[in-house]
Amino acid sequence: MSDPNPDEFQDLRPLLFSIAYRILGSVSEAEDAVQETWLRYAASSTQPDSVKAFLSTTVTRIAIDVLRSARVRREEYAGPWFPEPLLADPYDDPARAAELADSVSMAALLLLERLSPLERAVFVLREVFGFGFPEVASTVGRSEAACRQLMVRARRHMDSGRPRYEADRAEREKLAARFLDAFRDGDVDGVRDLLSADVALIGDAGGKGPQWGDRFVGSENVAGVLAALMPLFDRIDAGVELREVNGQPGAIFHDRSGDILSVWSLDILDGQIQAIRTLNNPDKLGHLGPVADAWAALREAREPTE
Repeated sequence: MSDPNPDEFQDLRPLLFSIAYRILGSVSEAEDAVQETWLRYAASSTQPDSVKAFLSTTVTRIAIDVLRSARVRREEYAGPWFPEPLLADPYDDPARAAELADSVSMAALLLLERLSPLERAVFVLREVFGFGFPEVASTVGRSEAACRQLMVRARRHMDSGRPRYEADRAEREKLAARFLDAFRDGDVDGVRDLLSADVALIGDAGGKGPQWGDRFVGSENVAGVLAALMPLFDRIDAGVELREVNGQPGAIFHDRSGDILSVWSLDILDGQIQAIRTLNNPDKLGHLGPVADAWAALREAREPTE
């Protein structure tokens, strides 16, 4: 075959990463899957009729294999498991903007965790990226009829728990900014006013960072936890940066050196915060920049003041 075209591969890299990330929920594993796809493409002895089809098939099959082994580790994970946070999806398709945005949220990725690896791959390819069933069938190595059945089961699971979000992005960002300002200012009442009655605060530390409880539910309970955190963050001069996290409003908290302490993602609907997900596992934050020693920061925050 003629030598593989690196430029053609680079053009398709955003798509390949986005497919792999949605199947795996891991930035590092998705990047590894894309790299392995390039190696297989470069080593192929025949020129594919469609480079896009070849690469999409390859990265999907790699991701399915990785997910099958990862599921065992996730079942043994200490506490709640969240996907690695993604600040910006590299793939952009205006014709499928809504599907792409919805499918990358923390809530949607957690719903995808309920699916089998094949169901997840079929759903991602068909529902998110708009592949035709013949393409999906060829990619996952199943018949079209089998893929249609997989899609029916996947959609049933997803529809039963599909998250709803504030439609107006500007309104979501405005409310998130108010919430973070109130938290930073130690305004407990201001924070409580923005929480829905059944708000949930869920933390993923993986046993490797400070854990603020697996799950707190209800505005009073969540406000109480946040009120306890406010002075701790203040004592270590923690900075907060409003950022989009997996397509939803969120924040990155830094220590005084600028290293990352925690990443928060907010679900917002009807002018209130419905869920706060906090990521404190340093293994899941390294791709965003230098990670702080959160345990050391917590010890400093708890030192008695003179």
